[in-house]
Amino acid sequence: MDLSELTGRSGEWLRGSGPESDIVISSRVRLARNLADFPFILRCTPHDREAVETAVHTAINKSDDLKGLIYIDVSTLDEIDRQFLVERQLISREHADAEGARSVAFDLKEMCSLMINEEDHVRIQVMHSGLDLENVWRQISKVDDLIEESVTFAYHEDLGYLTACPTNVGTGMRVSVMLHLPALVITRQIDKVFRSLQKMSLAVRGLYGEGSQAMGDFYQISNQITLGRSEEELISQVGDVVPAIIEYERKARDFLVKESEKDLHDRVSRAFGILCTARTISSEETMHLLSSVRMGINLGLIDNLEIPTINKLFIHTQPAHLQKIEGKKLSASERDTKRASLIREKIGG
Repeated sequence: MDLSELTGRSGEWLRGSGPESDIVISSRVRLARNLADFPFILRCTPHDREAVETAVHTAINKSDDLKGLIYIDVSTLDEIDRQFLVERQLISREHADAEGARSVAFDLKEMCSLMINEEDHVRIQVMHSGLDLENVWRQISKVDDLIEESVTFAYHEDLGYLTACPTNVGTGMRVSVMLHLPALVITRQIDKVFRSLQKMSLAVRGLYGEGSQAMGDFYQISNQITLGRSEEELISQVGDVVPAIIEYERKARDFLVKESEKDLHDRVSRAFGILCTARTISSEETMHLLSSVRMGINLGLIDNLEIPTINKLFIHTQPAHLQKIEGKKLSASERDTKRASLIREKIGG
């Protein structure tokens, strides 16, 4: 598949619908699995990695429900294409930067992806728009079962699924919800919320997960520990706390509307004005301004602009996307110019 075909659309998880989608961008569940017949990735020989990839690819093709997935050999991609897949949340930065045989399989809606030979032999991921953890869990559990029909996963009766990282041992499951929390940032309550989450053994990460910085006021909330807990308990651990964060964000937005209406209107109007008229703009400034505009749309301060358009711009204004859209490698200054042009085109400036 030519990855340029993906530039004309965005993943289903960015469609801006689903429960609580004004604040919850997406719900994701990831499962880490290893094949019992091979050593963990760090101890795999090049031959082992190739054999793992072949075994998983064969398992996918054996399943009527999975054989339609798009299969990409990541090791053959250039740097821009690998970064493009990272920006679309289809592979991790670690998977993009690794060496040796590795690949990814995903569906056209980009709701389900399987990374082969990342930190573990297989990492299955399912993402839905909005707060939809129960349905995500049902879908990923089915995919997990379909793969396991053809391969044997490393499993211990007492410990559960065996993984390369000790914190994933047990269910091998990471549950996460991506939230847009601009009002909590503006009212300086965000650190208080994060401290509370840490006390509950929940991790807070940026837009691209572990090791990434928060951009555009996006934060991923996820479980830290899997051992000793069932899949349902992990879904509940994250799912039960998210409604409280949503309530805090809504209260913060209400406060801004009632107590700082002029400042709020000014912030949103300035952000929208800059995006409509800028001839050059950096990635960091774009994320910041789009965040204010997204909040403004949800609060009814901006008309004739839809949330899916803004959600799409958060991804399509990233460096690799701009270069795929343009069809060539761009310098930093050229990307800033292309980014501004794309934004003006999409929001009608």
